[in-house]
Amino acid sequence: QVQLVESGGGLVQAGDSLRLSCAASGRSFRNIHMGWFRQAPGQEREFVAAICWNGDTTLYADSVKGRFTISRDNGKNTMSLQMNSLKPEDTAVYSCAASKTTAYVPRSPFDFWSWGQGTQVTVSS
Repeated sequence: QVQLVESGGGLVQAGDSLRLSCAASGRSFRNIHMGWFRQAPGQEREFVAAICWNGDTTLYADSVKGRFTISRDNGKNTMSLQMNSLKPEDTAVYSCAASKTTAYVPRSPFDFWSWGQGTQVTVSS
């Protein structure tokens, strides 16, 4: 199992950018598909983006497609989420997670485990 720690959240204005990082411990990171999720107060956890073990395949929620970019560096055991053109509706706690399966790149939070503690992103209008 892999342990995950997110960083990079903060308070920004609409239109600004932020880069979130997810640091992983454990040798298995390079073999695992990874994902980013977010949860706003009173709402369900929402899929944001996912990336396959070698970075060749990426998936995005429609709400962030074209604005967010997910990437990973297996040599450094890190994953990132570059967020551009941020909107107030992007405000949430963002968490990274490891996929339970290697057969496909999932979107459902039920297919992920080893969640990090989350990092707060707040976008003011």
